[in-house]
Amino acid sequence: MDAAKPERRPRILVIANQKGGVGKTTTAINLGTALAAVGEPTLIIDLDPQGNASTGLGIPRSERRITTYDVLMGQAGLEEAIRPTRIPGLSLVPSTIDLSGAELELVDVERRNFVLKDALAVYSAHGVSPFSYALIDCPPSLSLLTVNALAAADAVVVPLQCEFFALEGLTQLLNTIERARANFNPSLEIQGIVLTMFDRRNKLSDQVAADVREHMGAKVYDTMIPRNVRISEAPSHGVPALVYDLRCAGSQAYIKLAGELIQRERMRAAA
Repeated sequence: MDAAKPERRPRILVIANQKGGVGKTTTAINLGTALAAVGEPTLIIDLDPQGNASTGLGIPRSERRITTYDVLMGQAGLEEAIRPTRIPGLSLVPSTIDLSGAELELVDVERRNFVLKDALAVYSAHGVSPFSYALIDCPPSLSLLTVNALAAADAVVVPLQCEFFALEGLTQLLNTIERARANFNPSLEIQGIVLTMFDRRNKLSDQVAADVREHMGAKVYDTMIPRNVRISEAPSHGVPALVYDLRCAGSQAYIKLAGELIQRERMRAAA
């Protein structure tokens, strides 16, 4: 009898927040790039119909032939949709606007909340995955796409903008995560909360950061992502900020965030 194939699946992290404009896609792209740069091969799954992660990694819409839509519709396996990026060690499952129709088309599908989880399971069953991490970039809403991401995930990374309504939005997301645990993914955990668009010149940023740390304690990463023009410019060039300007404050922050995330994962594995 043949020996069973060794299995090693990536650690699946969802980048999620129900509020738009908080830096989800920016975090997915640059955290993925930083992880790949330190020797942790990473897959980004673009689960947002806007396809901004795909654009930010320089994949033209005309070249997105097999996408997350095809995977969710059962028209292609995950391995067929994975494509390399120009970043060594970083791969992508791209997205197009077709994905916006997936929710309606999945309504009558059995296990509609678990389509992505099942696709990842089939991929992992093929043997040893080349990826250490899979980062899922979600749309800014509690949609069936986000539910699929939460059902498939091991943990959630929450980008949280340093603004007045941050805690209100965080409370809504925490409630969503609790419902996900109760209904379809009891092992789901919060990997960490990353404060984004932090501006030291703005007293409100300091106050928001202090409030979030008071409420969430060690769940909040020490690393904060500063408001940085180079991060904003990078997507228009189709490259992560770490490629566009490695030395800028934003790129350096994402490198530190990757190190902090890896350390948390090692501590979790050793516990």
